[in-house]
Order: sequence, then structure tokens, then C-alpha cells
Amino acid sequence: MSGQRSSRGPDLDALREQARGLGHEPGVYLFRDAAGEVLYVGKAKSLRSRVASYFGAEASRSVKLVRLVREIDSIETFPVRSEAEALLLEWNLIREFGPRFNIQLRDDKSYPYIKITIGEPFPRIFVTRRLRDDGSRYLGPFTDVGAMRRALRTIKQMYTVRSCHYRMPAELPPRPCLDYHIGRCKAPCAGLQSEADYRMMIDEILEILGGRTGAVRRSVESRMAEAAEALDYERAGELRDVLRGLDQLESRQAAIDPRGGSHDAIGFARQPAGGSVCGIVLRVREGRLVGRRVHYLANVGDEPDEAVLGALVKGYYLRQADDVPSELLVPDPFDEHDLVEEYLSGVAGHRFRIRVPARGPGLELTRAASRNAAHVLERDRVERGDEAGAGVEAAGPSPAAARLAEALGLEAPARDIVCFDVSTLAGRESVGSCVWLRDGRPHKDEYRRFRIRDSEEGRTDDYAMMQEIVSRYFDRRVREGRGLPDLVVVDGGRGQLSAARQAMDGAGVSDLPTVALAKREEEVFRPGTPTPLRLPRADPGLHWLQRARDEAHRFALRYNRTLRRRRALRSRLSEIPGVGPEREQRLLERFGSLDLIRRATPAQLARTPGIGPATATSILTALGEDDPARGAAP
Repeated sequence: MSGQRSSRGPDLDALREQARGLGHEPGVYLFRDAAGEVLYVGKAKSLRSRVASYFGAEASRSVKLVRLVREIDSIETFPVRSEAEALLLEWNLIREFGPRFNIQLRDDKSYPYIKITIGEPFPRIFVTRRLRDDGSRYLGPFTDVGAMRRALRTIKQMYTVRSCHYRMPAELPPRPCLDYHIGRCKAPCAGLQSEADYRMMIDEILEILGGRTGAVRRSVESRMAEAAEALDYERAGELRDVLRGLDQLESRQAAIDPRGGSHDAIGFARQPAGGSVCGIVLRVREGRLVGRRVHYLANVGDEPDEAVLGALVKGYYLRQADDVPSELLVPDPFDEHDLVEEYLSGVAGHRFRIRVPARGPGLELTRAASRNAAHVLERDRVERGDEAGAGVEAAGPSPAAARLAEALGLEAPARDIVCFDVSTLAGRESVGSCVWLRDGRPHKDEYRRFRIRDSEEGRTDDYAMMQEIVSRYFDRRVREGRGLPDLVVVDGGRGQLSAARQAMDGAGVSDLPTVALAKREEEVFRPGTPTPLRLPRADPGLHWLQRARDEAHRFALRYNRTLRRRRALRSRLSEIPGVGPEREQRLLERFGSLDLIRRATPAQLARTPGIGPATATSILTALGEDDPARGAAP
């Protein structure tokens, strides 16, 4: 890795000189501003040629490029062994830093996922609206929530998936529960079902949820015949019921490809003048439409359609390469499609092809995906109350705001909503967040994050943490005379609501309407009301609350992960002789992660203030000893 920082602001001559000094190997480059924030992450077949192109005359052709170049203060590059490796590193760094000049993929957080905890010996299956990096398998998001729940209900009738929350085998109940006695579970907790048998069941469920029912059907039919021949009629009856469940699932799926193919189709729609952009992935398995994925793209601006399509394809498939079809249908060609094909073919273990259909069912699928995306944008516009289109203020309250005001008994529709959440891991790096939504959209200038001051290491008290961050937020807001929101939302239940209200009383803002939104059943708790409010799942007011809650959770979790990474980096660096707290901080500010430090050369590390050549060599030697990739074949 290479880097150069200017303390006097952008110096284009110095940046051009640095670009000319780069090699021709493939890699990834980062542009940073004077404050060290990452502006843009890109990949290159030749680092020298690609980086140098930003500082030539052609940069003036795009308003976005002109703005980017004006803010570049330093360049960092990461040479890699192949373009495919650069492709993945580029996307990981975009997800890590969230640069404002990169197109970024964002899920529609209001839609649920099916979560399969495959990291557990005996996985569970349930619905969630939160994505976590916990090793589980997530299927979704599902736009037709009713169809998703019907499919899940059918699968649980077909298979005996456990519904308990024990961390097996470390935690076991004293005896099998009621589910065992009524035939809904085979009690793996009591050793009455082996892990191998349970895993085979989960594998079949994953195939079914992925739309690949043919192989499962053949396997079940074969096992049913074997059970019948062995006179095991009880087992044969169970397998017969599985086949009936498959029939029910397939009857609800639209048959759209008479050839029985399995592929995905992508389309997108965008609002004019740099408005919202929505992408849709339609999933066809064995000739049947089995699912639809909805994603939004941020920081698009005036980027051409081919750049938007490329970002959508890479953003969707590079992060979930465990469900790659044999073919992807796209409406138009885009740059680097051959590189995406090469990388995903290697990851998936089978040939992956990107095709632009000119006629027939494939063309109709891509058009249907684009129509779906346009419909989602229109739905969002109506829900927000934008009568004149994106970016135009509505004349009156939106339907969602009006519905929420009616449900909560507010005196007026809430235009400005703030939401609080806390995040911790075993009491470490406890943090809080506050996000502000205006007319249902993030108002990021008003986002705030907090490091919890009053928590003890290794202990968690959600109520106390909630009270602390709400108190700090409103104490400062009142002291500075800043505007207050129309509605306060806290992530949690009655306890978090009580803690927040105590903090607001102390800050003198007890008159602000306040509610808590609980995760499991999406219950809304209100002060002085013993019974929680349950809004219909399709209620636009509930969607606003969910959007605020999920955004607060995302913001808090991101801050928590940042602090944990810094702790891990400091912990590892502190073990290296010659690296004290001051040098740790400088390395942390410059590189941000152990992986990026490992990629640096001694000369590049030595550019960090306070790090000489000897210390740089010592650092790389120590980090190389515990590098999991050390010794791997090039």
C-alpha cells in the first residue's frame, strides 16, 4: 500500500507525481480528503493508468469527477494479485468506509428476512427484520410478507424444526417440551434426534426456500419408497406429508419459464434529477418465480445507467455468493461484467453467465423487474406524500404521518422523528445512537452517537444506557436552544420507554410524545397505557417507526463495530515492542485495520509520523506471524 498526505490541502501536482510513480499491477485505490475521510474507493486493472486518469483533462467532463478531484488530499493504493481479488476488496472497502462518491447498495429495511442460524449445531428458523454479521443464513428481503409467512408455516408443518432458544448443546432443558409430545419436534435436546439427521432436514429446507424443490422431491420420494418397503409406515407417512407440503408451495409460485430454467433477472428504476434509485432482483428456480429482492442505491447522482446497473449487480452478488444462479439476465451491458462472471463462477463452483436477452421470456423478465422497481418508487412517493415527485415538499402531511398520528393519538402529524438505540457486546464498547427522520427520510446532519460513560466493563444495563444517552442528548439540545422533534421513539419495550421518559423529565422536555417499539412482535408501548399497541403489518405508520428503529440500530451497531476494531487493533499493536499508545493512535488513524497494515511495505509504514524503518519492519514481522493467509499459495 502507498499513501501521501498533504497538510496544506490538495496539491494536484504532487498527486499527479504520485500517480506516475505507481505500478501497473491490478489493485484498489482510496482517495481521502484533508480530514482523512475516504471520499472514493475504486479498482483498477492498472493502478498507474487508472489513478492518473483522474488528474488529466478528461476529469472535467463530469461534474462529479470535478468535485471529487477538488477534495482529494491523499491517495492510498492496495496492489493485489488479480482483478478478481481487486473486485472483492473494492466492495469490502466500500461497505467498510461508505464513501460519499461511491454508489452504495442499501436494503429496504422495512421488509423481513428468514433467518437460519446455520452456525448452531441444531439451527433455528425464524423471521427477522435485522441483518447481523453472525454467520447465519438470511433469505430475503421478502416484499410479499403474507406469502413468506405462509411458506414458512408450511415448511414447519413439513419438518420438525425446533422452536426453543437453547444454545445447544451447551444449554439443555431438563426434559423435552410440549412440541415433542405433539409431534412438532423430535427433541434433539434430549438426544432423540442426531445432529446429522437434523442437518439433513435443514439442508432440504434451504433448498426449498431457495426455490430448488426438484432435487428435494426426488430425495423424499426415494426415502418414502424405502420406508414403505421396510414396512416403516409411520416414516413413510411423514415423508408423504412432506411431498404434500411441496405441492402446496409450488402451487403458489408462478410458472413463468416453460423451459424450467433457473436464473435471476435484474432491473432498476430511478427518479429524475438525482432522486431515489431502486433495484429489483427476480429469482426464478426450475421455471418458477420464487422471490423478489428490493434494494436501494445511494450516492447515484448523475451516474450513467450502466454504472448504476454494475453497482447493483456487484453489490448484490458479492456479499451473498452462496446463492448464485447459473445465469443472470440484465437489461443492458455494463463494464466489468466479464470480471464478475469470472469471480462468481469460481466462488459458486459452477459456470455463471451474465446475459442481455433480446427477446422471449428473458426480455420480459428484465422488463418486469424494472416495472417492479418503478412501482416500489411510486409506492414510496405516495407513502411520503410527495405529490410533485422526488425532492418536492408535500403541501400537507403524508399518509404515513397522518396514520401514525391517528394511531398514537398525537395532536398533529409528526414530521420530525428521532429514535434512540444502544449497542454493546458483553458490556464492551457500549454505545448509543440517535437518528433523525424528517418526512420519513434520514436527516443525517442531526445524527448523533454516544460512548456510554456510566457502564462498567463486562456489565450491561440497557435501561441505564438508554437513560444516559437520552439525557445527554436533550440536556445539550435544550442548553443550545436547538429545535426539538415531533415524536421520540426508543428501541425496546416498557423498560426502555420508562428510562427515556425519566431522562426527558430531567431535561424538561417531558411534553414530547414518546413511544417504544419492541422488536419481536413489533408492539408499540406508550406512557401510561398498560396494553401495547399492535399496528397492522402493512400500516404505513408502522413502517415509519420501523424505518427509524432500524436506522438507529444500524448507526449504533456501526459505531460499536468501529470501536471494537480499534480495540482489537490497539490490543494487537500493544504487544509489539516499540509501539506505544501514541504510535498505536497514529497507525489507527492512518490505516484503520490490521489487514491494511499487513499490506503495507516497511517504507510505506515508515511514512507514519513516529514510525521509523526499524519499527516498521518489527510491526510487519509481528503481524505476519499471525496472518491467516501467510504461507498461502500465491
